[in-house]
Amino acid sequence: MKQIFLILFCCNAIHLGAQHIERVEPPFWWSEMKSESLQLMLYGKDIARYTPEMDGITISNIRKTENANYLFMTISTTDVAEGTYVLRLKKGKREVSRYTYEFRKRNEGSALRKGFDSSDVMYLIMPDRFANGNPDNDSSPETAEQADRTKQGGRHGGDIQGIIDHLDYIQELGATTLWSTPLLEDNDPEYSYHTYAQSDVYRIDPRYGTNEDYKRLADELHKKDMKLVMDYVTNHWGAEHWMIRDLPSYDWIHQFPGYANSNYRMETQYDPNASDIDRKYCVDGWFTSTMPDLNQSNPLVLNYLIQNAIWWIEYAGLDGFRVDTYSYNDKESIAAWTKAITDEYPYFNVVGEVWLHDQAQIAYWQKDSRIGAIQDFNSHLPAVMDFTLHDALSTVFHEDEASWDKGIVKVYGNFVNDFLYPDINNLLVFAENHDTQRFNHMYGGDPAKYKMAMAILATVRGIPQLYYGSEIGMGGNKDEGDGAIRQDFPGGWPDDKQNAFTASGRTKRQNEFFAYTSKLFQWRRQTPVIHSGKTKHYLPQDNVYVYFRYNDTNAVMVVINNSTENRTVETGRFRESLNGFEKGTDIITGKEMSLGEISIASKTVMILELK
Repeated sequence: MKQIFLILFCCNAIHLGAQHIERVEPPFWWSEMKSESLQLMLYGKDIARYTPEMDGITISNIRKTENANYLFMTISTTDVAEGTYVLRLKKGKREVSRYTYEFRKRNEGSALRKGFDSSDVMYLIMPDRFANGNPDNDSSPETAEQADRTKQGGRHGGDIQGIIDHLDYIQELGATTLWSTPLLEDNDPEYSYHTYAQSDVYRIDPRYGTNEDYKRLADELHKKDMKLVMDYVTNHWGAEHWMIRDLPSYDWIHQFPGYANSNYRMETQYDPNASDIDRKYCVDGWFTSTMPDLNQSNPLVLNYLIQNAIWWIEYAGLDGFRVDTYSYNDKESIAAWTKAITDEYPYFNVVGEVWLHDQAQIAYWQKDSRIGAIQDFNSHLPAVMDFTLHDALSTVFHEDEASWDKGIVKVYGNFVNDFLYPDINNLLVFAENHDTQRFNHMYGGDPAKYKMAMAILATVRGIPQLYYGSEIGMGGNKDEGDGAIRQDFPGGWPDDKQNAFTASGRTKRQNEFFAYTSKLFQWRRQTPVIHSGKTKHYLPQDNVYVYFRYNDTNAVMVVINNSTENRTVETGRFRESLNGFEKGTDIITGKEMSLGEISIASKTVMILELK
């Protein structure tokens, strides 16, 4: 049974009154949810001294913690109708405070919303570095860190309005889904722009905009038949979170006592030989000293996170979650969190960051994994990130001479292990993201190598994810600091000298990158055989890799020449895939060619629609 929290903040223990209520979480809920109960959490000075009552609703359980400022109560939501209900706090027979709580009507079809899938292309942005649509909110008196664009790790002023202003640009690129790194309030005094150290998980950071602005972003995307994915953090909060500053209980976070850092060894979660101490320091250790580690094995914490996630889905109209540091959570608890989300929304998609370098270990974390079943574990996580493909793409285009384990065979080898995954179409495939080295930095801004990587992402199984700016050749060296791989998009600020959001504002080189990316992913968007077709690939020869995506009626042939020599590919050994096809059309050049033999230049790729 799912439980949902309400936090009610009352600032005065003796003179409690509606005029003193400062915080209610969630601020409202919805009728007709699948959950049969609702757990309310009330917060205020010595609030545990009072007895809660709720007009027209049965209270089935009241719990207290060692902190008298908290009170938990469970109510039945069976047959709760749309409307308002009075919550009273009483001392004996005397009422000392009241709060009117609202249940809203769900949008039609809300429970059956369809999340992102393999027909989509995901575009990842760092909102502080993408575009500044409202300079008036660059700084806020409510948050500690003020805007300073001269600092690599400072706040630069990008915001939700800036994203909305450039949705046409994202759509022109061929993307159908937007993944923004977190937008919730982060009140850290420094480096708050990344927003992973959240201080209020019910509030959009005022330097990005308002909750209403975030909902408007989702609405504007939906008008364009696009989707919005929230970057959700279950593993930790920021040290400035208001609940961290007044813990409901000692075990609300992991303590040793106090702080201890994670050893980051996620394999201890499933290693049958792992020591208890190593496993503890992975799961319970803090990600950093400024991010206290949440104890999801505490049912109050877990229910709080479930409720918060559902609230954002329902309120903003979300289409998916990307869950940060998924495999650092207590695995049984994060599985329960994920199941609660997908039970409420069976077609909603959730992709977890499982940053591992072995396909079996990544596959362990996908829903219905046969590997996880060996340990009687099911994460219920629909999608995982294909980090092993990322690893291959990070080195393969430097390997001009093929060998047993060098060259394009690395990409081939990644797909050899597809049998490990229960759902290969629900893998997020990418060449880079906001935490990795920039692709164009690794390859010196070489357009040919960029095009090969994008062609692979556009044609293999799974859901391709692009990282903002690479489509115009943006680089940046992570070794110089995270801010170097999270640079401002040129044209996103009113005083920028260049506007790369427009063709006329881009350089010739930037337009080469953009035009290729746009044509490639616009084509993919309209090509169902790529979304759901099967794959057949052939052992690379001379650093040339050939594979096919096909179904009963259509086929696409991909030829990648990773060598420094022009190659002529004899197609006889592909007969089983070419049977019935005589010609192919290159989707980039539009050139039609016969399939007897194929000549391909060095460091290039061909994507041929077969006829």
